[in-house]
Amino acid sequence: MTKNLIREGHPCDKHGNFLPDGTPPPPTTEPKSCDDWTPFRNHVEFETAEFLYIQNQMPANQADRLLNLWATTLLKHGESPPFADHQDLYATIDSIPLGEVKWQGFSCTYSDEKPDGSYPPWMDGSYDVWYRDPREVVRNMLANPAYSDEMDYRPYREYSTDGDERQFRDLMSADWAWEQADIIAGDPETLGSTFMPIILGSDKTTVSVVTGNNEYYPLYLSIGNVHNNVRRAHRDAVAIIGFLAMPKTTKEYAQDPRFRMTKPEVAKFGDGHFRRVIYGLGPYIADYEEQVLLACIVRRWCTRCCANRKDLDADLDALLRCCDHTEALVDAGTYAQLWLEFGIISDLVPFTNDFPRADIYRLIAPDLLHQIIKGAFKDHLVSWVEIYIMQTHGKRDGLRILDDIDHRIAAVASFAGLRRFPQGRGFKQWTGDDSKALMKVYLATIEGHVPQAIVRAFRAFLEFCYLVRRNTITESTLAEIQDALSRYHQHRTIFVESGAITTFSLPRQHSLVHYIYLIRQFGAPNGLCSSITESKHIKAVKEPWRRSSKYNALGQMLVTNQRLDKLAAARVDFANRGMLDSTCLAAELEALASNNNPNIEVHLLPSSVADEAPVPVDHGPTVLQAHTRLARTVQRNRARNVLALAEELNLPRFPDLIRHFLFEQTRRPDDDRDSVEIPLAGCPRFEGQISVFNSASSRFYAPSDISGIGGMRVEHIRACPLWRNEAPRNDCIFINIGSSTEGIRGLEVARVRAFFSFKYGGEIFPCAIVRWFDVIGDSPDEDTGMWMVHPAYGANRAPLHSIVHVETIYRAAHLIPIYGTRFFPPNVNLHTSYDAFRAYYVNKYVDHHAFKIAS
Repeated sequence: MTKNLIREGHPCDKHGNFLPDGTPPPPTTEPKSCDDWTPFRNHVEFETAEFLYIQNQMPANQADRLLNLWATTLLKHGESPPFADHQDLYATIDSIPLGEVKWQGFSCTYSDEKPDGSYPPWMDGSYDVWYRDPREVVRNMLANPAYSDEMDYRPYREYSTDGDERQFRDLMSADWAWEQADIIAGDPETLGSTFMPIILGSDKTTVSVVTGNNEYYPLYLSIGNVHNNVRRAHRDAVAIIGFLAMPKTTKEYAQDPRFRMTKPEVAKFGDGHFRRVIYGLGPYIADYEEQVLLACIVRRWCTRCCANRKDLDADLDALLRCCDHTEALVDAGTYAQLWLEFGIISDLVPFTNDFPRADIYRLIAPDLLHQIIKGAFKDHLVSWVEIYIMQTHGKRDGLRILDDIDHRIAAVASFAGLRRFPQGRGFKQWTGDDSKALMKVYLATIEGHVPQAIVRAFRAFLEFCYLVRRNTITESTLAEIQDALSRYHQHRTIFVESGAITTFSLPRQHSLVHYIYLIRQFGAPNGLCSSITESKHIKAVKEPWRRSSKYNALGQMLVTNQRLDKLAAARVDFANRGMLDSTCLAAELEALASNNNPNIEVHLLPSSVADEAPVPVDHGPTVLQAHTRLARTVQRNRARNVLALAEELNLPRFPDLIRHFLFEQTRRPDDDRDSVEIPLAGCPRFEGQISVFNSASSRFYAPSDISGIGGMRVEHIRACPLWRNEAPRNDCIFINIGSSTEGIRGLEVARVRAFFSFKYGGEIFPCAIVRWFDVIGDSPDEDTGMWMVHPAYGANRAPLHSIVHVETIYRAAHLIPIYGTRFFPPNVNLHTSYDAFRAYYVNKYVDHHAFKIAS
């Protein structure tokens, strides 16, 4: 890793004087004790407040009823519950001394001259604006100790250890932050300061339901120094700072000196050090409709380059927009010329124009959700396929083909985290999650019903999409992205040539050409995606709206957000002092035991038991080595010995397989014989008791997928006779065969028949009985880009089974049938698809980790 040689981000004292290298942070002026839960009386009070207000979001009347019932059970002991009623609960939360940035408001009205005759009604309206001081919000983020190891204090350039290859990850690893730091370092007054990019995001359309006014919308803020994984993991690194009515900025007000960001100030950071901070506007997260509003650009034009809207992709080297160029055009051209020839609305001025070092055309962030997932995939490609099929085959046959595609989609086998599609594509209202889920399975389901060029166009597009969504993007990845984009542009022409559509000159299609440039500027796009602000929108807008009385709801929502911030800040403070390392019950039991109470017997559950629930993310530390373990619950209603499980699985050779497995596990290190060639007489015998489990969990590093702050993901692998009271479920897996070859060439694909464990020679062996698949060919399918497999058979065409240790299981695999041109059998569904076909694709599109290992 190569760092910027200029001393940005150097620690200083509270007066701004730089400190010598290696100086430790100053001691805390008023250290708090590890049993000070202020304003709560104890651990139970804090956890109860969190449970009622954040996790359960219990209405006030229900909280009162619960606390009354709780008080009733305690009366005979002369004790009381943590809170008397909801008012006591709210008052305690409000008295938390941390995380408070008060909401402020003002009203604005249209003050210019109104036109004669009729005019829009909004000119007579009065609009409320609510906001929090963004400077205080940022300072709270900087001082958060939870971010101390997840924050960059200076821009840097990072190179891989193998090949010395540049790689882009977080915002501070890319070129834009580096360039900004160089500008700051050129001023002696700001030399040595920490550059603090302010990331903003807005979406005015969703708040109209709440306020009844379409001009109100939430404004979010983050800082560019925290790592992408923190911003994506929703660890309070994105904060709501306003509900705004946005009148366009005019030149009269653009010179306000309060907007200047040229003088550093001293701020305290989570690592305990003070640093001089220089703020600057950073990337702006917004969908296309918001982008044209921010950039003051005519719709259907690109907000980033000057390509003509009639054919946006005609000149892929079109001049990039910039503030200076736009101002020169405004000075030289007429209103009509600027509108028609450049897509510029010349009587509007972007709000960034007079902020130092800020250019809105450069600051608009890439938007994976709306540009790629909802836009280019769902609104464009999926719709174009339907148009093509209907136009090529006619209404009757076209509908029959679309029904078959829906049947194929609905019959895709279950997989951890994969949304089910009972009606195929038949969503009444598409969400971003629907589009993401359909991307994972759509390619294989249309093959056979559309020409090769369409299949290859989808393959190229999906590969582009999965590459740009990676957590770390190298120079080699950029080359792969360019190759995928070129192939996509080559193959998508079939939609125009067939007459399905007339043009590709669509802003969201065109946006793909800018992604390589934007990755170099801002790092991996997944750290600046609008899905981050949309997720925050649920917590900051939708849920507070539901909790309100619906009358004058906005004021109630502001109070709710303030209380959520206070509780979050309290949790960080308590955790930083080690006060949340154990549960309330465990802490109380330990306290009683330490007092030598003879009536208390301590039986603490292992911490891993808490991980048994299928949580979407794992906030544990990064561990590069994957680990798989059996579930903790033994299935008492299943087989209890070897012969019984052989009968349950209808697998007479199961006892023999255990003997071969034991030979593998107990052989001497110098014995290199193949266990298959060893006669049974030479293998250990075991026909005793076993324990059967319905699942196992694999924990592995997958930072590009939904994961915790350390990039870890937990995935449950099922092998049970009845799943959700519907049918058996037996997932497929990747098995590590010990090869040094990366990707699928170093893995085997199998299907789990059962998970079990047994004890032999004083050692417990956690195992899985699996049925093997063989890989077809030496390379992936050229059209879909996916490897193909078929069930493996042994002598007499018997399915090939083995017993493997669970430690060899890498993670779950997802297979999709190779459907071909035939219509889908009506009796096949998601429960039987793994048994109904001769060959399958290894679905590399099921998630980003699978894309990496199965490409």
